[in-house]
Amino acid sequence: MRGSGRFESRDPAMGTSERRKGDRVTFERGFAAHMMGIDGTWRRDCVMEDVSETGAKLTVEGSVEGLHLKEFFLLLSSTGLAYRRCELAWVNGDQIGVNFLKQGDKKKKGKRAEATEA
Repeated sequence: MRGSGRFESRDPAMGTSERRKGDRVTFERGFAAHMMGIDGTWRRDCVMEDVSETGAKLTVEGSVEGLHLKEFFLLLSSTGLAYRRCELAWVNGDQIGVNFLKQGDKKKKGKRAEATEA
């Protein structure tokens, strides 16, 4: 597994297709991390290839087939104290794009749906 390495900021004006808003930081050798199901029933090693304020691109080790990727944790430290709650944005082979969820995102959506129904 690749460890953390030097990083460089990617210039969005370079013409590459950008799916993510905001400035992106690309890790030269990737940053070792882990994905874990919200309920703790599964875990996968992964490498964070790049990151922005709103999401990241991950290379997943092993199959993601059958995993509940709608919402999961991205563990950034071996102790699990540094993490982000994520949702799947896209899949391309062994690489996936994730959006970071902010605290309360799911609750806000639920309240909006209730207000619409009332």
